[in-house]
Parts: sequence; structure tokens; C-alpha cells
Amino acid sequence: MRSRTVAVLLACVIGACAPAEPPLTLYEFDCGVIRFESVTMFGIEDDETDVRDLFVPCYVVEHPAGSLLWEGGLPSGLAEAGDWVESPPVLLRLDQTLADQLPGIGHALDTFDYMAFSHMHFDHVGVANEVQGATLLIQQAEFDAAFADSVTVPYFDPSLYESLRNTPRELLDGEHDVFGDGRVRIIPAPGHTPGHQVLLVDLAEEGPVVLAGDLYHFRENRSGKRVPVINVDSELTVATMDHIEQFVIDQGAQLWIEHDMAAFLERQSRSTVHR
Repeated sequence: MRSRTVAVLLACVIGACAPAEPPLTLYEFDCGVIRFESVTMFGIEDDETDVRDLFVPCYVVEHPAGSLLWEGGLPSGLAEAGDWVESPPVLLRLDQTLADQLPGIGHALDTFDYMAFSHMHFDHVGVANEVQGATLLIQQAEFDAAFADSVTVPYFDPSLYESLRNTPRELLDGEHDVFGDGRVRIIPAPGHTPGHQVLLVDLAEEGPVVLAGDLYHFRENRSGKRVPVINVDSELTVATMDHIEQFVIDQGAQLWIEHDMAAFLERQSRSTVHR
């Protein structure tokens, strides 16, 4: 018994009993719903799925070294309708703004150290103009496309993110370790848009999670490697799918299809806080 105790103490001395890493927390918020009559624009036939509602999330990452807002949801003004809003060819709904939800975790739209969006489509940058004081983390290719003299990428609406033109920013050219310890990493994933990116959050209890942006919209996109017609580069999208899937395997990670309503509701039944 004495020798075993000595062995444990020696192991601690050489580092095997090092203290646990400081906590890392991921919060998941409901930032809207998009309802489609047809899903063929996603490369899926209408009879292949009965899903027509896409969940629109926002996420907050709390790290000991700071905080990150990932995704900005639908535009806040939609909440004023209190119902579905027609925006042909889809319906949009936002029941509660992100600004109204954030106080529940002690945040506001002016308390983040960083903000990043998987890409600049309207359903991912809804609060972009409202965020103050955060440094924007964006791929150079996405920034160039979003602020070009003539914006040609489908569903880019500069009026929704105009304030980002002059906000403090880090223009990225590849992978970026947000807090420097490898636990929150932005991974380039181009194809859907020129500078689309995904986020790895390595949680202590949940394990590594990849928040996949719009790499996939439906489960059928992932299982059948289906490419939406709105993607700017189909071949690059497929190559990115292969790259991220291998990354998921290498990291032993879960991949969350951000727009998957059923998956969100299942997680919400357990908790909207992940550690």
C-alpha cells in the first residue's frame, strides 16, 4: 500500500496529476427558422425528405481567455412581426432576438472579445451590425467577396453587415487558433461561399464538436454529398466535404449540421449549455 502511494506521488511530481484545463463552455441559441416549400435548391429531391424547416442558430463560446460569438442568426427586426414573415421564396420567423437572450448568460452584444461567422449569408449575420467592440475573425476571401464594389455572391446583403467594413478584424488565410491553446479553432471550408469556415470547439465533457456552418444544410447533403445550386464552387465544395469529414475523424469529433432542427431539439431536451 505504501509503495503504491509513493508511486502515485512520484507520478504527480512528473506531471501526471497536473490540474485540469480551465473550463470551456458552448451556449446554443435559437436565432430563427427558415421554411421552404421545396428543397431542390439544396440538391435534394422533394420526395427524399419531409423536412422543410431549417433551424438558424447562434453560439457563444466562453473560454478562460475570452468570449466568441459564432453566427449571428436572422436579422433582429424579424422578431417584431411575432409570426412568419414572407420573404419569397421562403418564410422566416424569429421569436426572440439574440440581444434579448444573451442576458441569461451574462452577456450583451457589446461584451464579446471576438465574433466570427461561418459565412456572410443573411441568416448567419443577422446581428452583425449590432455587435460592438468585438474583433471580427474572417477569411480574406470572404471579406473580399462581402465588400467588393459589386457583390455577386448569392444571398450576400451588405446592408446587414456594413458596420463590419471598418470594425477591428483579423483577416485569415487558413486555420486560426482563437485563444491559442487549440481548443477553439476556425477551419477554412470554402465552396459554399469563397471564404466559408467552420469552428472546432473541444469540450471537456461533450468532446470535440465541429460547428459546420453551411457545409451541409440537410442530413441528405452529408450522406449523399449533395451540393446546393447556390454554392459558388461545386467541385471545391466536394473537396471541402472530404477534407472536413477526414478532420472530424482525425479529431474524434461530432459534426453538428447547424440547420438541423431535429438535432437541435434533441440537444435542447438535455441542455443548451455544453461543456
